[in-house]
Amino acid sequence: QVQLVESGGGSVQAGGSLRLSCAASADIYGSYFLAWFRQVPGQEREGVAGIFTGSGRTYYGDSVKGRFTISQDNAKRTLYLQMSSLKPEDTAMYYCAGRPGPLEHYSWLFSVNYNFWGQGTQVTVSS
Repeated sequence: QVQLVESGGGSVQAGGSLRLSCAASADIYGSYFLAWFRQVPGQEREGVAGIFTGSGRTYYGDSVKGRFTISQDNAKRTLYLQMSSLKPEDTAMYYCAGRPGPLEHYSWLFSVNYNFWGQGTQVTVSS
């Protein structure tokens, strides 16, 4: 079972930036789909960004397009989420997730399609 460990969360003022990291316990960068989700208490997990490691193609949720960037460092077995122009509504627990193989179209947005998850890192954006 692949283990994922997130880090980099914290508190920031609106307009600021943060970079989240997700370290994997094994080499999962052959042909995996990796993603970042976020969740606010009482709400469903929301897909934020995804990447298919086989091609490098990236996907973004509408609420973060143009502000967030997902990337991977194969040598370090690490997934990143660079977050800029942060807004108070970005406040949430952020999770990284993964599964073997690709996901098509909008399937990446659904948490049920992922096999392994990290424990989460909290991001708080104040106005």
